[in-house]
Formats: sequence, C-alpha cells, structure tokens
Amino acid sequence: MAALVALAASAPARAQTFGDEVAFLQAHTPVVVLSDGTGARVAVCPDLQGRVMTSSARGEGGAGFGWVNRPVVAAATRDPRFNAYGGEDRFWLGPEGGQFALFFAKGEPFDLAHWRTPAALDTEPYAVAARGADSVAFAKRMSLVNHAGTRFDLELRRTVRLVAAAQALKDLRVGAPVGLDVVAFESENRITNVGREAWGKTGGLVSVWILGMFKPSPETTVVVPFRPGPDSGRGPVVNDAYFGKVPPDRLVLRDHVLFFRGDGQLRSKIGLSPARAQSVLGSFDAREGALTLVQFDRPAGARDYVNSMWEVQRDPFAGDVVNSYNDGPPAPGAKPLGPFYELETSSPAAALAAGASLTHRHRTVHLVGTRASLDAVARKVLGVGLDEVADVFGGAGRR
Repeated sequence: MAALVALAASAPARAQTFGDEVAFLQAHTPVVVLSDGTGARVAVCPDLQGRVMTSSARGEGGAGFGWVNRPVVAAATRDPRFNAYGGEDRFWLGPEGGQFALFFAKGEPFDLAHWRTPAALDTEPYAVAARGADSVAFAKRMSLVNHAGTRFDLELRRTVRLVAAAQALKDLRVGAPVGLDVVAFESENRITNVGREAWGKTGGLVSVWILGMFKPSPETTVVVPFRPGPDSGRGPVVNDAYFGKVPPDRLVLRDHVLFFRGDGQLRSKIGLSPARAQSVLGSFDAREGALTLVQFDRPAGARDYVNSMWEVQRDPFAGDVVNSYNDGPPAPGAKPLGPFYELETSSPAAALAAGASLTHRHRTVHLVGTRASLDAVARKVLGVGLDEVADVFGGAGRR
C-alpha cells in the first residue's frame, strides 16, 4: 500500500482540460462560454472584469490555454493590491508607472510595496450589456486618478467574440488550416471620455492595455518580430530594463525577430516601441505542441504611447506598443505571483476630447496540430521556423 501511495504521489498530475477549468470557475463565479459549433470554446467571466479566462481548440476535452490561478479565484477575500486570477485577455489601462501612473498613488515611490491595481481593473464586476452564442459585451463606468492627481472619468464598452478559424488565418495571411485545430477570439475595447474636460498631455493620458496570461513551461519561447534597422534611426530594438536587465540566456535578438523565455522562472519584462513593433507577436510551447499568435490594432502614424517604467520619466509618451512579461520570484526566497507569462498590447495614448472615444482590438489565435503545419504558419506570420525557435535557448523544445 505504501508503495502504491508513493507511486501515486510521484505520478504527474493530469493536465486540466477546458471542461475542467470551466467547471472549477462555475463553482466560484459566473461564466459565459462562447462557441461557434466547432471545437472552438472561450470562457469569459463577467465578475472578473469580463476577462477571457481560458479557451480550447478541441472542445470540452481539449487543453485549456489560459492560466487560471485557482487559489486566487476561489479565495473568500480579495487582495487590495492585485488579484492574479489569470486569464488570456484582461482589460487594463496604462500607464503602470511614471509621473502619470495609474498604479501608484500621488507621492508614493515606485516600488512593489506601493503598487496598487485600481479596483475597476481588478475587483469590480462588469455588467453584461449584450450576449450571443459567439460573443458577449460588457459596459463599465469608472473614475481613476493618476500619480499627478489627474482624474479620468470614462466609460468602457468591451466586446469579446469568437473569430472563425478561416477568417483568423486569412487575416494573418495564412491559407486554410490544414492539419490544424484552431481557436481564435478577440476583444474590442472602446473607452469614451465621459468627463467635461479634454484629456491632454499636461496632466497625463491613459491607454487601453490588454494582457494575456498563459501557462509557462521550460519549452515555451516568446517570439516577437521587429522592424530592423540601425539604432540611430529607430532607437533600441527592445527595452529590457523594466525589472533589471534581462540576462542574455533569456533574451536573444536576431535579424528581424527576438526570442524571450516564457518559463515562469525569472521576473523579467521586455517591450518594443512604435518604431520597432510589428502588429503581431506570439509564442511556441514545444512541450504541448501549441502555437499562439496575437494580432492587434496599430493605427497608422501613431507615435505617442504611454510609458509604464517604474520611475520618473524623461518622456512619459515614449512607451511601448507590445510587451511580454515572464513571472518569477520578485526577490530571493519570495513567492511569484504565478508563475505565468504574458503577451501584451497597448493602444496609443488617448488624447480624447469630452465625449470622444478610442478603440483597441486584441486578437488571440491558438493552433495545435502537426509540427509541419505549425511550422508553416510560424514562418509565414512570425518569420521564423519552429526548429530555430526550439533551438534558440539550447534545443530543449526540439521534437
């Protein structure tokens, strides 16, 4: 009997299916499941700020792609600083840090002890405004005050919808999904200035910031195409100084693409400026054989993006368009938030007159299937083959 107990304890836990995750979520919070009659499924939680918690390309029994933090979701109380529920697409507003920060109160230093997520982005529910089989819309009014004391009264209209696989691949300029199972969804996030005054640079601006939290693994690599060219013309390729410089064994730059570890083992973050970012980024989990792609709005000519660095900034509107965060312990011996890794996109800074609106769309596409089919998509969309992705950090992901 003892031998059997020891054997059971050493056996790997069964991977959580989409159905498992939905059943767990339903025990703790309302869930809206979107489906289009294929294997594509998306689970959205209104009381968790209308976030997409997880999705599947293979129905109820397929793997759930989103990272779900079960202890936090199930907790009877909420943390006043931040609740890492998880989720593949959550709505936030930037900037996080700097003199116009939304996550640091006026006069407080830019450190983890004083970091606070506004309640409207973390603990308050979002009302369902409309619902269909393959989409759900939310409405939310909120007021936020930044580090400089500027108040933003805004209304959010957020719609989450499934996107047909054929349409998603067409928009990525990829052919029919032969040998692939696909789930694609997007959030359309419109913010409106419902205050009496225009929003201007003097008091700071906000931006729509969408973050997707995914399950890390030693074989997960984030892949970000960038616009090549000398630093003298476009500036540095990547900002890797958010939480200390990223070590070279975790961030590799090549001709037109960079690679960043998504293993959840070191707290680190990267970002690309509007002069460098493309309109797509992704990740490949070689262990699960899953390719994830994120596509988003890039308004032509937009240059002002809010700066989220945790410091008083020389230029608060020289921020990043895309980011990726890899979780890990914030200090030696400390517990990580997850672990997880993130793929993030932002809208331009919202310099809105009273009554004016800004909309940002963020689309997530997961593909599973044969290695050859996934490789063809990666080459077309990201400009790199999966063998190169698997080899870049030592070849652990080669299959």
